[in-house]
Amino acid sequence: MMYAIYLSTYHEHKFWFSGRPELEREITFQGDSAIYYSFYKELLKASSFKKGIHQLTHDNRTLSLKTMNTVRQMTLYPELIASILYQASGSEEVIEPVYFYIGIVFGLQGIYVTALFVTSWLMSGTWLAGMLTVAWFIINRADTTRIDYSIPARENWALPYFACQVAALTGYLKNNINSSAEVHEIYKIYLFSLFLGYVLQFENTALLVSPLLSLAATALLAKYLQMNMKKGTLLSRMLKVIYFYLVFTATVTLNLTMKTFISHKENEHLIKVLEVKLGLNTNKNFTVNWLLCQESLQTPSQDFFLRLTHSSLLPFYILVLIICLASVGQASFRKMSNKQVNEPTTHEGRIGERPEVAYHILHTVSLGLLSMMMEGMKYVWTPYVCMIAAFGVCSPELWTTLFKWIRLKTVHPVLLALILSMAVPAIIGFSLWKEFFPRIMAELSELQEFYDPDTVGLMTWIKRQAPIAAVFAGSPQLMGVIRLCTGWMVTNLPLYNDDDLQKRNENIFQIYSKRSAEDIYKILTSYKATYLVIEDSICNEVGPVRGCRVKDLLDIANGHVYYDENDSSGYSKYGRFCQEIKMNYSPYVNYFTRVYWNRSYLIADPIAEQRHITDYMKTVQCILHDYYRLTDTTRERYSQNYRGYNCLPRIERHLSSFSILTPVLFQFHSNYLFSYDLENNKIVESCKHDKKYSLSPYGEIQSKLCNNHVQTAHKLNLTGDH
Repeated sequence: MMYAIYLSTYHEHKFWFSGRPELEREITFQGDSAIYYSFYKELLKASSFKKGIHQLTHDNRTLSLKTMNTVRQMTLYPELIASILYQASGSEEVIEPVYFYIGIVFGLQGIYVTALFVTSWLMSGTWLAGMLTVAWFIINRADTTRIDYSIPARENWALPYFACQVAALTGYLKNNINSSAEVHEIYKIYLFSLFLGYVLQFENTALLVSPLLSLAATALLAKYLQMNMKKGTLLSRMLKVIYFYLVFTATVTLNLTMKTFISHKENEHLIKVLEVKLGLNTNKNFTVNWLLCQESLQTPSQDFFLRLTHSSLLPFYILVLIICLASVGQASFRKMSNKQVNEPTTHEGRIGERPEVAYHILHTVSLGLLSMMMEGMKYVWTPYVCMIAAFGVCSPELWTTLFKWIRLKTVHPVLLALILSMAVPAIIGFSLWKEFFPRIMAELSELQEFYDPDTVGLMTWIKRQAPIAAVFAGSPQLMGVIRLCTGWMVTNLPLYNDDDLQKRNENIFQIYSKRSAEDIYKILTSYKATYLVIEDSICNEVGPVRGCRVKDLLDIANGHVYYDENDSSGYSKYGRFCQEIKMNYSPYVNYFTRVYWNRSYLIADPIAEQRHITDYMKTVQCILHDYYRLTDTTRERYSQNYRGYNCLPRIERHLSSFSILTPVLFQFHSNYLFSYDLENNKIVESCKHDKKYSLSPYGEIQSKLCNNHVQTAHKLNLTGDH
């Protein structure tokens, strides 16, 4: 409870949350966090909970041209539960929805540290270990949780439950230390949990091909064979040797078999990232390169280890890990040698023979290896480090194990172990309190300010000026905020768990590449985008690592730069689109109209130019009327439509502001083709043609004119029946 209050106070002082309007509060949610919270808002706005569920499972109002089950796609069960609790508890008149939401998350974080406290206490036998675990967790908060800046993140909902499961499993193993039957039951629990998750997540096939399912199934089978094997037989001893080999080889075989017969495309991007990091795959597309450049998927920085060392956490963790690993190895060797192993006691100093210790050591080593490859895994591993280190320094049994190894004779090892198990935590706690407690109190008393007027201005303009049917395109992170703050439809989201979302993000990111205005226009219109939002921070990004900026990754993917020494340099005849469009010159003004801009954002409207095209078509019709001899019937028709209309000003205005590559090919009636030379302001040729062309704005066709000359021409579709 105290930790939850601490988080709430810190969050309030950091953002001045209570004194801000709703729009500014929502802007504090960034990227994928904004998307998750937006669905919580939608559930509360629904006329009934059943209708809200249906809207989320058949959502066609978030992404343009796409209907998806967002509950499955984005794992929205936390938002479902939060909305149910908010409405069922009658909190509508007591607390605002946003405070209820973040209050639940902060409460879960309190449960999280409580579970770590209990686990460390169970393993060491003293509450001092739990207190030391919590102290290290809070001091190293930058490396133990992302709650400070990403409240709705999935891990902030999942890790508290994970910690509770670990605490329950610790107690279970501690009370049943020599029973193979109980281990057998644990495998069954894993299988049941996976099956339940498969059902609740709308038959999520990713769970069927997960390594955990294959490992649990094969371990269950191997354990069954081992339990039914007669002890003392030659076959029994051989099975002990090949037990682990059987488990891992069967796991890999079963997993590969499942992947062969079951379609699995969700979360493939993470598998590709792991393959690249392990050197198993060298094929990297834009999405993989972009993910590899994210801080969470890079190797941990040196500062991370320095922070853990400065708080004395890492040195004690390494000491405890070495002792426990050696003791677990020693116990395993004894068991493999068929030596009689009794239940260990504190005085015997055999800490590695305790099942819960062996489990946690193997678990922390596995998480540590993943953390060394991907820094984002530190938010799972570092809390484990706090727990293991605190358990070790507070455990008399660990000190006894160490002293018996070094054959200490001057002082009784058990007595010295009891003294150190109390003295060392006290010394560590006093030093931490003296150095870090003033810093924590200073954080709570410091009044910070979250000031982002450009984003506020952008969202305000969208809410006031954009039509209800508007569709916005831009960077995935910004689209999440736009979706939350305005409710408007977007073309892409900061999610990468299926191929379509990855392709959408890569295509929309092309606004920061060296592509032509026409290419960008075609991409946007293919997703029915009506507004394009360009961020100056991405367009003019000056990152410390060249090659990891968005524009660098796009240039590599599009072949516009050197990829390695053996590749020739690519060249693009176009400038970077996001920079060129700001110049407001042709051909960019032919496709996009700037409708809003500030220091950080620019909004362009690719649809507004179609109104300009229609106006230009009328100009072309005027040109025909004034500069070319038409049939009497046609002249009469144009005279009726444009009687008294002065075409010359329209011609001059459009020819000066609307530059199109010559010649312009347009069709009059069904069998006359005209080619108009904009540069010389005259019709250069016309002919009667048998084929009726289907023409539309801003396309290109290979047109065979009457003189059999084949050329590419921009085509315009005249209005009406012309």
